[in-house]
Amino acid sequence: MTNRDIPGVIAPPPLIYLGFLVIGWGAGRLIDEPGLGLDRNLRGGIALAGLALGLFIEAWAAGLFQKAKTAVQPWKPSTALVTTGIYGVTRNPIYLGFAITYLALAVGLDSPLAIILLVPCLLIVDRFVIQREERYLSARFGADYDAYRRRVRRWL
Repeated sequence: MTNRDIPGVIAPPPLIYLGFLVIGWGAGRLIDEPGLGLDRNLRGGIALAGLALGLFIEAWAAGLFQKAKTAVQPWKPSTALVTTGIYGVTRNPIYLGFAITYLALAVGLDSPLAIILLVPCLLIVDRFVIQREERYLSARFGADYDAYRRRVRRWL
């Protein structure tokens, strides 16, 4: 018996981001791609700042889920609708945080190809994760979620 009270995303979102990052960086190494042309210290600073921002956003969003006693993982049922804090600015702060973290790591790895692959990564996350979660949340929370969706943007 399968649990139907889940969104049915194609894969854990962190693995999607990590997969694209590894493919981009690895392929870049195989083809001996040129770097970004940034000074190593500047690249390191950008990477650290991006990591800090991305991880902060992810932790803040996950903390709001924990406070509401609902699952952060999209393969578990949602028991509460979180609409406050950073969720009042973006409906998907964890995925936004993942994207910022990805970009920071790609810059730190000096991989233009990994940076380029963030675009298809976000398209996959949007189509096969977020849209499925939105259908699930609309069915689960009805008018409350639909009103939230009209009030707050998907990304920023």
